[in-house]
Amino acid sequence: MGFEFPDQHNDIIAANKRVTTLIYALYAASIIFGVTIFIAIVMNYIKRSDVQGTFLESHFTWQIRTFWYSLMWSIIATVTAIIGVGFIIFIALFFWFIYRVAKGWLKLNENLPVEIR
Repeated sequence: MGFEFPDQHNDIIAANKRVTTLIYALYAASIIFGVTIFIAIVMNYIKRSDVQGTFLESHFTWQIRTFWYSLMWSIIATVTAIIGVGFIIFIALFFWFIYRVAKGWLKLNENLPVEIR
């Protein structure tokens, strides 16, 4: 794609950081509006190749895993709500989700990768 000047690289990182911030905001907004999480995950997959090899790659992995684990545990909680266990799972999921969004967003603001384990 041609020669890139160093400033262009910094501009690309800055633009991708803004996208990553927007995705975290959409995840956070999903606590109230729900549907924004689907917009966020689509953006994650569309923009994922743009952040490969940067510290932002770990944030995308973090966000994508947050979505899929949240979906899985939401399904389990819904199924087990009949016997009462689901409500406990929903409460735990709520706090886990907030933790994931907050931790990722804070690391992003420090220009640090999220530690993926």
